[in-house]
Amino acid sequence: MIFSLQSDINRQLMGEQLSGLSIKDLQNLENQLEMSVKGVQAKKEEIFSGEMKELNLKGNLMYQENIELHRKMTLLLQENNALRKKVYRARDVNHANLCTHEPSTTTIVHELFAPSKVQLSQPQPQSKEAPLEATNLGLQLH
Repeated sequence: MIFSLQSDINRQLMGEQLSGLSIKDLQNLENQLEMSVKGVQAKKEEIFSGEMKELNLKGNLMYQENIELHRKMTLLLQENNALRKKVYRARDVNHANLCTHEPSTTTIVHELFAPSKVQLSQPQPQSKEAPLEATNLGLQLH
């Protein structure tokens, strides 16, 4: 009997089996549904509000991290430029000294400071008999 009564109430809440209800019963059912909907909306708002706060916090943390990374990148670029200037100054001084004292070694110093290109190439298949020392790692310096 209790299961049948609960089942009838659930059907009525779903908008079924309403034909035998009085006006007062229909108003009570409507009020109950409105209160249930308000409860669901409040819970939904609470969950959304919490998620929004969490996402805002994460967004702010990411923004601060981005600022810090940008600052570090700027410092690294400044250090890189300073080192590059020192290398070029040293190269120019060495080049000037070598030109006046030993003209034959100018090419060696010039090649020492010349930029190198590193290129990745596909590894070549090795036979099983190939010695371990002959393994090609696929890097070539030009």
